Amino acid sequence: MRLLKVATCNLNQWAMDFDCNLKHIKDSITRAKEVGAVIRLGPELEITGYGCEDHFLELDTVNHAWECLKEILLGDWTDGILCSIGMPIIRGSERYNCQVLCFNRKIVMIRPKMWLANDGNYRELRWFTTWKQKDQLVEFQLPPEISEALSQTSVPFGYGYIQFLDTAVAAEICEELFTPNPPHTELALNGVEVFLNASGSHHQLRKLDLRLRAFIGATHTRGGVYMYSNHQGCDGARLYYDGCSCVVVNGEVVAQGSQFSLKDVEVVVAQVDLDAVASLRGSISSFQEQASCKTKVSSVAVPYNICKPFNLKMLLSSPQKIMYHSPEEEIAFGPGCWLWDYLRRSGASGFLLPLSGGADSSSVAAIVGCMCQLVVKEIANGDEQVKADAIRIGNYTDGKFPTDSKEFAKRIFYTVYMGSENSSEATKTRAKVLADEIGSWHLDVCIDGVVSSLLSLFQTVTGKRPRYKVDGGSSVENLGLQNIQARIRMVLAFMLASLLPWVHNKKGFYLVLGSSNVDEALRGYLTKYDCSAADINPIGSISKQDLRTFLRWAANHLGYSSLAEIEAAPPTAELEPIRSNYSQLDEVDMGMTYEELSVYGRLRKIFRCGPVSMFKNLCYKWGATLTPSEVADKVKHFFKYYSINRHKMTVLTPSYHAESYSPEDNRFDLRQFLYNARWPYQFRKMDELVQEMNGDTVAFKETGEDGGTAAGGGGMGVVAAASGNPKAGF
Repeated sequence: MRLLKVATCNLNQWAMDFDCNLKHIKDSITRAKEVGAVIRLGPELEITGYGCEDHFLELDTVNHAWECLKEILLGDWTDGILCSIGMPIIRGSERYNCQVLCFNRKIVMIRPKMWLANDGNYRELRWFTTWKQKDQLVEFQLPPEISEALSQTSVPFGYGYIQFLDTAVAAEICEELFTPNPPHTELALNGVEVFLNASGSHHQLRKLDLRLRAFIGATHTRGGVYMYSNHQGCDGARLYYDGCSCVVVNGEVVAQGSQFSLKDVEVVVAQVDLDAVASLRGSISSFQEQASCKTKVSSVAVPYNICKPFNLKMLLSSPQKIMYHSPEEEIAFGPGCWLWDYLRRSGASGFLLPLSGGADSSSVAAIVGCMCQLVVKEIANGDEQVKADAIRIGNYTDGKFPTDSKEFAKRIFYTVYMGSENSSEATKTRAKVLADEIGSWHLDVCIDGVVSSLLSLFQTVTGKRPRYKVDGGSSVENLGLQNIQARIRMVLAFMLASLLPWVHNKKGFYLVLGSSNVDEALRGYLTKYDCSAADINPIGSISKQDLRTFLRWAANHLGYSSLAEIEAAPPTAELEPIRSNYSQLDEVDMGMTYEELSVYGRLRKIFRCGPVSMFKNLCYKWGATLTPSEVADKVKHFFKYYSINRHKMTVLTPSYHAESYSPEDNRFDLRQFLYNARWPYQFRKMDELVQEMNGDTVAFKETGEDGGTAAGGGGMGVVAAASGNPKAGF
C-alpha cells in the first residue's frame, strides 16, 4: 500500500482583502498539517480573491499577491506539505491565472491556466492570457524581492506535473476539467495519480450534480485521486461560491465539504491508497495500450517520498453517499449565506424589507429568517468569527450574544408594510403574522397622505387629476397612478433604512432589500425605481415557480407556517382599487402566466432562441392545445414587452445569481436596451410560417403530440426533446 493523506478546502475569501485571504490560507494549511496531510489544495486565485475583475489589471494586485506568497514561504507553513496556492502572475508582458506549487519553503513549479472561463458570469480572457506552450516547461525568473527572500532565482513554468519518488501530482485548473479534451486525460496516461483542481465556481440552482459528475467521470475509467477546492461565500459581488470541496478516488466520492456554510475556513481530509489507482489502471487494457504510445508531458522531479506504508492505525476513507440539497434548501441556504457575508462586510447594522404580504417579499423575509437561524446555529457550534460578527452587528453588550433567532432578527431586521387605499386587510394581516413568526421589527405605514399630496401638486401644476381605469380613466392615467404608489414606497424604504437606526439609538445604517423575481424582470413587470430598486436582492434570479415551492417548504422546515397561506394567495400588486367586479391580478396584467414566462426565459437565454426559433419550438410544446396562430400571438406578446422593458435591466438591483436564464444586464445577459419592439422582420417570418401551417393543422398537431422533431430551423426539437423531463427542459 501507498497511503496518502490529502486535504482540500472551502475558503470564504474577499476580493482585494489580502489580510483576510492570507489569514484563511494560513489557517487552512495549519489545519491540514495538524491532521497529517501532505498535500493541501486551495481554491483558484485564493490570495487575491476570485472576483477582483478589473483590479487584476492593476500591478498592485499582482505585487501584493507575491508579497503574501512570500510571507507564507518564509514561515513553516509549507514544511513537509505540498501546497497549491492560486494567484495572478505576470510573465513578460502576459498575465496568467496560476497555481503556485510550493514545498519545503520553495516554489516547485508554477502552472498557468490553459483554458479560461469566458462565458456566462465569467470574463477571464479580459484579464488573463491562456498558456499555449504545452510541449515544454520554461524557466520563470522570480521577482527580485522574492528571489532574494527565498534564495531561489527561477522556477519551472508551464504545463507539466511534479514527480515525487513515490507518486506524481498535477494541477488541472477549474474550467480545464470541462473542456472537450481535459488535461487529466493526457496526464493520467503519463502516470499522474493525484489531480489538483483549484476552482472558483458559483452556485446555480440544480448545478452541483453536473460538477460532481465531472469529477467522478475524470477518474472512473482512468483511475486517480481527484481533489477539488472551491471558494465559499460572497466575495464582493452577485455570485455565491458554493464550496463543496471534495476528494474522489477511482470514480467514488470519499470526502465532501459543505455546499453552504457561514464558516470562513473548512478543511476536507481524506486518506487514500494510491495502489488502488495503479491496480485499476493495470486492469484496463485500453488504458495500458494508450499509455504505451502517449504524448510525453514535461515534469519536475522532487526527490521526496510523500506516501506512507501500510499501517492499521491509518484508516482509509470509504466511499460515501453524495450530499445534495433540494432546490428549496438551495434557495434558503445559498441566498441566506450570501446575505450574511454582505451584511457583515458592508458595515451595515441590518436589513430593511418592504413586506407586502405577497409571495416575493415574503420569500425574502423567510430567507433573512433562515439566515438568522444559521447564525444562531453556527454560534452554538462554536464558531467564534460568526459570534464576533453577530455581537457587533446586533450591538450586544456585557458578554451577551445571539441564542435565539427571533431575538436576533428583532435586532437586525426591519419589515415595513406600506399600505394604501388599494391594499387589502388580507395582505396586511399576512405581513404582520409573518413578521411575528420571524421576529422582525415590523412597521405598518399608510402612504395615502403622500400620494394625495403628490396628486394635488400635479393638479396645481397641470390643472388635471388622473383617475384609475375602473373609475373611467385612461390606461396612461391608470399606469401613472400605480407608478406613484410604487415609487413612493422606494423613497420611503430608503428613508427608513437610513434613519430608523438613529431613531432607536443604533449605529450605522440598514440595507434595503429588493424582492422582484427573475420572471418579472424578464417581462419588465415592475416599476422603474419602485421597491424593486434596493441595495441588494436575494431572489432577483429565482423564478416565481421555484419561489412558490420554496414557500411551501419553508412553512414546514423553517417554522413560518403563515407562508402556506401566502403561497396559496393569487399574486397581485394591489396598486388599483378593489371593486366588487374587479380585482387586480399579476398574470392578467402581464397577459401571460408565470409558467409561460419561465418557458420563454429558458428558450430565450439557455437555448438561444430568437422570436422565430421560439415560435417553432413552442409549436411542438403547445401544439396539442394551441393553434400555430395562437402560439405566434403569445411569442409576439412576450417579445414586445420584453423589448419595451429591457431598459429596466440596466438599473436592476444587484441580485444573487441563481438561475441560468437571468436577464441581468451587468454581465450575465449582455444585450441592447433600445429595441424596435415591433420586430417587423421576425414577426413577418412567423406570420408566413403560420400561413404555411394553416393548411396542414391536423398533421401538425399529430406530430406535436407524438413528440416528433422539426426539420430545419435554429434550435428545432429542443422542446420536444426536453418536454418529458421538467428538469431537463421547462
